[in-house]
Amino acid sequence: MHRGMPQGFYSRLPRALKHRIFTEPNYMNYLFQRLMLAGILLLTAGAYAQDKDFYIFLCFGQSNMEGFPGIPDEDKTFADPRFQVLAAVDFPELKREKGNWYTALTPLCRPNSGLCPADYFGRTLVANLPAKVKIGVVNVSIGGSKIELFDKANCESYVATAPSWMKPVIAAYGGNPYLHLVEMGKLAQRAGVIKGILLHQGESNTNDKEWPNKVKAIYENLLRDLDLKADEVPLLAGELMGAEQKGACASMNGIIAELPKIVSTAHIVSSQGCIGRPDHLHFTPEGYRQLGQRYAETMLPLLGLNPVGGN
Repeated sequence: MHRGMPQGFYSRLPRALKHRIFTEPNYMNYLFQRLMLAGILLLTAGAYAQDKDFYIFLCFGQSNMEGFPGIPDEDKTFADPRFQVLAAVDFPELKREKGNWYTALTPLCRPNSGLCPADYFGRTLVANLPAKVKIGVVNVSIGGSKIELFDKANCESYVATAPSWMKPVIAAYGGNPYLHLVEMGKLAQRAGVIKGILLHQGESNTNDKEWPNKVKAIYENLLRDLDLKADEVPLLAGELMGAEQKGACASMNGIIAELPKIVSTAHIVSSQGCIGRPDHLHFTPEGYRQLGQRYAETMLPLLGLNPVGGN
């Protein structure tokens, strides 16, 4: 009898299994090893049990979702542990390691990025949701990139012809930002539940009437690759800097507005009145705060709640 087995163990075994144990000397060791492995797998599964009150949001896009460099002092003191970021890359100065969760202190995308809509999206959600609910974001964004960079079918060819200044950033995401977002998404799912996808992109695709269809394909790929359901994971797409701010790509907002017509679970986040920088492409910190709050105000009703105040 193998040591470690409970009393009466053999008496409860089927006859055929007893025969193999007593006639094949190595079979008992094999059986014991399989039982041990099953126990380890159960323990491992328990260690990664999902917290149903940990709401996770995937964020991707180009420079405005990445965050224009520079962080105002007033945005450096946030310390609510209910808002977390999953580091998609290493942040040496902040002592963040890729694949680990941290309190969502700016920057959220990469070490040299700045304030972005995801910052005040998360801060607004934790201010409006029950205290038991935590918010987590995963941000994989690259300034100057076309939407094709996140398309599985076109990513490889896009990377091959990407400008030299962009290639180190792409390399930080393993050479394929889409697959990196999926990898981080799967890791995030061990801790919580993906509740939505945030997109801010379009400047590099200005006047591209196929943009909504391209976004639809990426959204559907994410749903498929992460085993998500569209009616449980809406897509929130933000407008670019508007015409009233003399936005250089404001004409793209008319194309972005077409997205809900082909993606029923897509919602457009208005940028009207969000203050822009003199480059007419990027928002100011105040503009990012306004836009992030609007992403949250769009998301809250989809979570069954209404925001405390409007903006």
